[in-house]
Amino acid sequence: MAQPLAIGIDDFRKIREEQYYYIDKTLMIQDFLTYKNHVSLITRPRRFGKSLNMSMLRDFFDLNQDSKAIFSGLKIMETKHAQEINTRPVILLGFKNCNGLTVVEMKNSLARAMLDEYLRYEALFKSVADETDHAFIAFYETCKEFKKVLKPLPKEREGKGKVDDDLLKTSLTTLTQAVSIFYNHPPLLLIDEYDQPLIKAHEKGFREEFSTLYGSFLGSALKSNRYLGQALLTGIQRVVKESIFSELNNFRPYTVSSKKYAPYFGLTIEETKQTLIDYDQDLSEEIQSYYDGYIFGGINIYNPWSILSYLDEGDLKPYWVNTSTNGLIKESILNAGKEFTDGFEELIMKGEIKVSVNLEASFIELVAPQTLWGLLVNSGYLTVTKTFPSGSKMIAIPNMEVKEELRKIVAIYTRVSTNTLNELFDNLIDQDMSAFLKAYQKLVDAHVSYFNVQEPNEDSSENSFQMLFLGMAISTSGMYEITSEAENGDGRSDVMMKSLQPDLRPHIIVEFKYGENLQKLRQEALDQILEKRYYAKLSGKVLCVGIAHNKKKCELTYQEIMV
Repeated sequence: MAQPLAIGIDDFRKIREEQYYYIDKTLMIQDFLTYKNHVSLITRPRRFGKSLNMSMLRDFFDLNQDSKAIFSGLKIMETKHAQEINTRPVILLGFKNCNGLTVVEMKNSLARAMLDEYLRYEALFKSVADETDHAFIAFYETCKEFKKVLKPLPKEREGKGKVDDDLLKTSLTTLTQAVSIFYNHPPLLLIDEYDQPLIKAHEKGFREEFSTLYGSFLGSALKSNRYLGQALLTGIQRVVKESIFSELNNFRPYTVSSKKYAPYFGLTIEETKQTLIDYDQDLSEEIQSYYDGYIFGGINIYNPWSILSYLDEGDLKPYWVNTSTNGLIKESILNAGKEFTDGFEELIMKGEIKVSVNLEASFIELVAPQTLWGLLVNSGYLTVTKTFPSGSKMIAIPNMEVKEELRKIVAIYTRVSTNTLNELFDNLIDQDMSAFLKAYQKLVDAHVSYFNVQEPNEDSSENSFQMLFLGMAISTSGMYEITSEAENGDGRSDVMMKSLQPDLRPHIIVEFKYGENLQKLRQEALDQILEKRYYAKLSGKVLCVGIAHNKKKCELTYQEIMV
């Protein structure tokens, strides 16, 4: 019987002791020891194994544990570094749940995450350390204050407790000092999802007020702290210009483009194949199209959450949900300028685009195209496939699963709800052309000014409607392979929707025309599809559609053929 799958479990000890299926990533420990960075940051999308790897590092190094049994048989125990197991004090902080509607709530949430580790060490210290010992006075005072403010309050006093700013700013430094003195060894500091509090503070509108405190909170512990051994942080992105890392020395970021640490987040091709074999599956083209496509440091990577979820449920469908940056991405796209929206249209049309990408995000510059592209890459919506000598990068939509997530972004971008898009294309696929034209006309009425097609410029106007249609057509990903301006037959079709299941749904070819005589132009568009045989590479039922526009007016004609 196959081992149970550890879906949603990021506690390394639990996975090993309860014999869940585990893909060995322990050589990350060897790399961590080899690189010897004083402070480093690894950025990866959500659900690519960051929290599990941080738990693994804690359980390997923590001198308060006996971890030989749970690491038995794993790769790290075959190296010279096996002797370093359980030799260091470790502080592990997880900020993925830090949130709050106000800056006070956010500070309390941060303090609550700190209190968990304070309480763990308070229990360890009490057996030996004297609470009146000057080396621990600050630790016990901070712990007492956190417990006092964060204890459950009567209903009428909820939300009135407030952690002292100065105490919170120094709380991480105080903890490292107490641990270092107690064990006579500087601790390893691990901070998981370090940027989550900043993202949430930005979304709630108090980032500037909170980031000053948060910068002091991290900076005092990470900069020139003689009580700190090494520190490793994980997050979605490196945040710059936020008074956090501006003066940090020996700081090493490892982004999705870095070769170091690349194999340890997500599944390599070999790991994916072996995992599927272990559960009596093969790496089919369908699985590849849905969950492959990420490039981390030049290595092909699969989404681990999705692969395990697929094995658990058995359905080939999207599983990946990126919850931590959705609000930030939506806000940024709504505020993006023409340079980004033009690029986004090209990305939809071609599947990839060469752009300038800034992987070191700044909340101050989220409307800048290169920063927004970087946010989409760091968050897992896009992937870098090539870097050019100029520094520009080729970025692409990695797979079908992400296209499903992009439906939500397209709904924001085109200002069209996903339900409306689903209804629109259901009508088209079912060949209810009257209903399709009615729904399409409403969308054109709503968005014609957005796509700037008032001027009777035939080429630009046809292209604008083509872009609108392509953006909306992403909603059919999983059912259709969508291309634009691709060579087919004796020319290039405006939009080709190749059915992935032609026995269930027809192929669809759409040609656009712009001008005053709508009846004549719609027929010309249809005739062009037929005369130039845009359907030449297809097999089965093909729905050919000619659409003509004149500003806010549109008409269509169609013909179904068998090839």
